[in-house]
Amino acid sequence: MTTELASRRKTALVTGASGGIGKGIAEAAARDGWHLVLTARKTGDIDAFAEDWRRRYGVQITALAQDLSLPGGADALFDALQARGITIDCLVNNAGIGVFGEFIDTSLDEELAMLRLNIEAPTVLAKRFLPQLVERGGYLLNIASIASFPPGPYLAAYYGSKAYLRSWSEGIAEELASRGVGVTAYCPGPVRTQFADRANAKRSALFSGNHLPDGDEVGRAAWQACMQRRRLVVHGLLNKLQVFAMRFTPRTLLAKIVRRVSRPA
Repeated sequence: MTTELASRRKTALVTGASGGIGKGIAEAAARDGWHLVLTARKTGDIDAFAEDWRRRYGVQITALAQDLSLPGGADALFDALQARGITIDCLVNNAGIGVFGEFIDTSLDEELAMLRLNIEAPTVLAKRFLPQLVERGGYLLNIASIASFPPGPYLAAYYGSKAYLRSWSEGIAEELASRGVGVTAYCPGPVRTQFADRANAKRSALFSGNHLPDGDEVGRAAWQACMQRRRLVVHGLLNKLQVFAMRFTPRTLLAKIVRRVSRPA
């Protein structure tokens, strides 16, 4: 591969890329020949697979440690790429966490950190990088959730954060269509990742099944939807059926149903 050819390759920035859906998206992009900037709170896990991907896919991979749940974290990440002279063609807002429990009992500090990560960071990163994406006819992929559709007892603030992410994505998708930027909100259901552990939600019935898809499967599908410039995609037939049924379910009843399926097992 010549240096000139490598320089024409596109670059994707993927947040929360050390595992799960983020890693699945990143590998799908690398397989398609995209250079990568991968971020996580710590880069040890990224370093473990980055060298293998460089060798297998012939791409450049930059790993950056940045905690986007901290105040100013998103701006610090943008500044880090600017300092390195890296311009991106695709922004993937994947990093996200939840806080499980009844709202009256959960930690305010943990929920504020979650809102910075789930809402503030994607908004700030999009605001900062969109001029580059417009110039390059790029892509914005936001990993939302089927949790963005109903009210969510036991994960109420998390469900609310994903509702923002989906609605915001759909709004700016319409704004940016004429500017040549594709915006995708991808909505998986529960996935076999570290999310449940970090949210202290392993005791929830939501994560007790053995049939859940893994991050690689969801990540590949999300990347494909992004490249196709699809605006809103729900992952999996069962999730699609659930979201469709929500349209005809009274909200108060829907909240009771979600509370029942989300309760501690």
